Amino acid sequence: MSEADPRRWKALVFIALAQLMVVLDATIVNIALPSAQEDLGISDGNRQWVITAYALAFGGLLLFGGRIADLWGRKRTFVTGLIGFAVASALGGAATGEAMMLGARALQGVFGALLAPAALSLLAVMFTDAKERAKAFGIYGAIAGGGGAVGLILGGFLTEYLNWRWTFFVNIPFAVIAALGAYFVISEPAGTRNRSPLDIPGVVLSTLGLVTLVYGFTRAESEGWSDSVTIGAFVASVVLLAAFVVTEARVKSPLLPLRVLTERNRGGVYLSLGLAIIAMFGLFLFLTYYLQIVKGYSPVKTGFAFLPMIVGMIVGSTQLGARLMTRVPPRLLMAPGFLLAALGMLLLTQLEIGTSYAGLILPAQLMLGLGMGTAFMPAMSLSTHGVEARDAGVASAMVNTSQQVGGAIGTALLNTIAASATSAYLVDHVAEGGNLKLVQAQAMVEGYTSAIWWAVGILALAALIAATFINTGHQGGPGASGDADSAEGTEGEVKIPVMAH
Repeated sequence: MSEADPRRWKALVFIALAQLMVVLDATIVNIALPSAQEDLGISDGNRQWVITAYALAFGGLLLFGGRIADLWGRKRTFVTGLIGFAVASALGGAATGEAMMLGARALQGVFGALLAPAALSLLAVMFTDAKERAKAFGIYGAIAGGGGAVGLILGGFLTEYLNWRWTFFVNIPFAVIAALGAYFVISEPAGTRNRSPLDIPGVVLSTLGLVTLVYGFTRAESEGWSDSVTIGAFVASVVLLAAFVVTEARVKSPLLPLRVLTERNRGGVYLSLGLAIIAMFGLFLFLTYYLQIVKGYSPVKTGFAFLPMIVGMIVGSTQLGARLMTRVPPRLLMAPGFLLAALGMLLLTQLEIGTSYAGLILPAQLMLGLGMGTAFMPAMSLSTHGVEARDAGVASAMVNTSQQVGGAIGTALLNTIAASATSAYLVDHVAEGGNLKLVQAQAMVEGYTSAIWWAVGILALAALIAATFINTGHQGGPGASGDADSAEGTEGEVKIPVMAH
């Protein structure tokens, strides 16, 4: 058994801080966007690119970032990612026009793609004891799930009381503290690097394939699903990703060894987690609009309205998930977790203009948070399940990729469903006369609830995939993995060489 790193818990603080910064950035800019758009003179047609530029760079380069972490060293990649992210954030905060803003967002995405897989793979190689691993991944899972909602609160505060520029500048202290902490505290286990030469065709095909996939979904949101460029992007992404899989099966040192994907437990995690994120990101968007436009909440009040979900996430991850992960098989946490979240989502299909926050939205959010937190925790740990240390970065990148692509798909897919339901409602009811403002508000709510029904179905599918694909035993040391008898090399643990002193 490898000797544990004595400074691993201190290291977790800095890894968690960096992860929080990356996750915050996915939503913090959403609330600041209207003010930034006005200040910088960004057109309505181009404003989505402030979000999309980040998503494309981040989603497209994650696998490359994960492989760089395995090749170059996770600590070095992590610190480089943090410094680059801080510089890109400073540029975004100081932006004087549209081009500078979009460039800064793309740059944030590039360094985020280095940072995120390096953070998760550092956890995978530093925490080898089953119970400690459960706690560490519980904290990480809570941040990965709840950070987006924290971003809404912080974004509201900064935009309302300071200035939209602070939604960028706030990243700088996070990044500097995490980089200094990582530099002085983190020490990687020896012999865990993968020094095979870089698979350049794999890098090009995976990056182009993921970028065109994410672009296809974001384009569908603004131009519709029948738009020729949207269809072209989807066709191109299928061709490129198929070519990527064929290439990976043939090259000697693949960017993404297919063994990382084909192990059924990891495959089940990537798939179910991606689906769950589709549902969750769509919900963030609709609830934000519902509370601000229909209910008339301020940005700060809207942010605070998401608190029950954050509390649920933290309790689900650190109390339920982390405590039970060493006792029960992951599928018995993930499937019920996703189902509980689906029930919370089901409550939200009852939204109306006059819905009581305390009577319906608060309990629905608590159920969603508890369910997602409980499911995220074992999912984050299983994403590097049984993986060789040399593949830890790429396996970590895959879980980030499924989340990122899921987020892009969720926002576009559910937004499109909501928009068409809203239009249909308006067509049916405007002719009837009455208060136009009231009809418009009702049409918006009709759109949100139609999309939320889809989110319920998507979460139920995530639960089904988790229940059928994931068959490993609990992650609790000797014999944990069901068919393995000894503690040495059980499937439930990452195979880590002995720690260097």
